[in-house]
Amino acid sequence: MEHLIIDTDPGVDDALAILAAAAHPNATIEALLVVAGNVGLHHTTTNAGVIVDLIQRDIPIYAGCGEPLVLAGESAAHAHGDDGLGGTGLTSTRRPEPLHASLALLDMVNREPGKYTLVALGPLTNIALALKLDPALPHKLKRCVMMAGAVSAHGNMQLCTEFNVYADPEAAHVVFEAWGAAGRLIELIDWEVTMRYGFTEELVTRWAALGTPKADFFTAVSAHVNRFIREHRRRTTQYYADPVAMAVVLEPEIVTAAEDHYVAVELNGRYARGQTITDWQDLSGRPPNCRIIMALNGERMWQLVENGLR
Repeated sequence: MEHLIIDTDPGVDDALAILAAAAHPNATIEALLVVAGNVGLHHTTTNAGVIVDLIQRDIPIYAGCGEPLVLAGESAAHAHGDDGLGGTGLTSTRRPEPLHASLALLDMVNREPGKYTLVALGPLTNIALALKLDPALPHKLKRCVMMAGAVSAHGNMQLCTEFNVYADPEAAHVVFEAWGAAGRLIELIDWEVTMRYGFTEELVTRWAALGTPKADFFTAVSAHVNRFIREHRRRTTQYYADPVAMAVVLEPEIVTAAEDHYVAVELNGRYARGQTITDWQDLSGRPPNCRIIMALNGERMWQLVENGLR
């Protein structure tokens, strides 16, 4: 059984990932830690409540950081809609717990070290703050699975970066370096592997026809991003990164190829700020801090997502 602490910035693809986790028989969602990212913290926290209402579970929600560690960040409202859920205006009366997300994470792992898998689906600000308070955090987790980066610089922000890292590069630097110092591996699902497993128009149409409340929810919240992709990216295939990461969480055997390497985060540069730099040939002498997922069983991944919509 995977006991999941999900750090998230919902987000259409975050919603898909959380629904998939809620439907899996070998996973239980213990907490949602919320961070600003796709949209501001007010909206991401509200959206976490909307998702928990939909899955009808008593899952605690902890609001965390509303700003990056150092410099002002950017949102992805242009893709996800002003509210993060496609401009649908969905709301929830569910309120977050009073404890800050970073403190909630530390409280949980210190009470039961080795129990929890941390799933990072948004900018890494909450996790970086937790590390500054407790550098031993990597040793207290069972696993850390993360959607972050573009390991060969084929990103979706600027020219070479991926959104979650670009939104708070300093936080990503803190997290990647901490895992390396601890001798632990982040299971890294990056933007490039995401692009190998696109969600086709035919697949999404099939899911819409399921006619369940969860499928209807997905159809409504994804309409805005579908229009954005058609009009601005001139394609119909969607790349939903977070469900790909969640599939690796739920069924590690879904991975068919992976490589262990040291990954650093570039903090400077006109074009490269936020780029993940991969030591592919292990020239630096630094121990690996990431298990980079290179390939997985796409058919099984899509089935796990569909199960979450039933």
